Amino acid sequence: MMSETLLHAVGTLARLAGDTANAFFGRRIEVEVKGDGSPVTAADRAAETAAREWIRATYPDDGILGEEFGLERPDAPRRWVLDPIDGTKSFIHGVPLWGTLVAVVEGERVLAGAIYAPPTNELVAAAVGEGAWFNGVRTYASSTPDLRTATLLTTDDRFPGRPVRKARWEQLASQARLVRTWGDCYGYLLLATGRADIMVDDRMNPWDAAAVQVVVEEAGGVFTDFRRRPTAFGGDSIATTAALDGIVRDILCPGGDPGLDA
Repeated sequence: MMSETLLHAVGTLARLAGDTANAFFGRRIEVEVKGDGSPVTAADRAAETAAREWIRATYPDDGILGEEFGLERPDAPRRWVLDPIDGTKSFIHGVPLWGTLVAVVEGERVLAGAIYAPPTNELVAAAVGEGAWFNGVRTYASSTPDLRTATLLTTDDRFPGRPVRKARWEQLASQARLVRTWGDCYGYLLLATGRADIMVDDRMNPWDAAAVQVVVEEAGGVFTDFRRRPTAFGGDSIATTAALDGIVRDILCPGGDPGLDA
């Protein structure tokens, strides 16, 4: 399977799942709380169900890992990774900064991914070696070279239970031009389209991170975990423009020190 085909496929699937979720957006909807304390709705489940049905019909030999329904075909060498609504808290409060994430991985190598924000009709899709594409047009991260002119984003700036990370975040934020919590996948979409320069998340699952890793990297940015490893499976993430790579990571994770969890 050529990566160009996967580039098209992740975009197609992200739109299918995202539009399914968007049909519920802005309506009264029952919210349940999962075992980990995160919210889930009928929209999450309907969108992931639609995505799984499409994958089974289109790529029957592939596995599937989704936030709502877990792992299917665990022995398959290639796997689709799904987050039907990334930013469910925004979704249930009627805030349009949520999206659908789709990625294709082999092991822990991400081959292609897409971020789709249905309320704003913004889609960024990327595949390794094929670039990142914003609504069909090639897109790039910004070339902002100076932290003093940078826009810094995060989903949650409280860093609960991690005081060292919080202190380093505050040090970084004090030097940035603009700091906002335009979070979840929308922050990475902004970075990949040159409208933000840094996006930080203290906690990430594979379905949160896989798509955004390849999108950021193919847009010319840098994506790592807090240990400076270029992976979507590290449990957290730092995404930056190439020019700000060293500056940001020297503040947030000097030496990639695992002790930052303290």
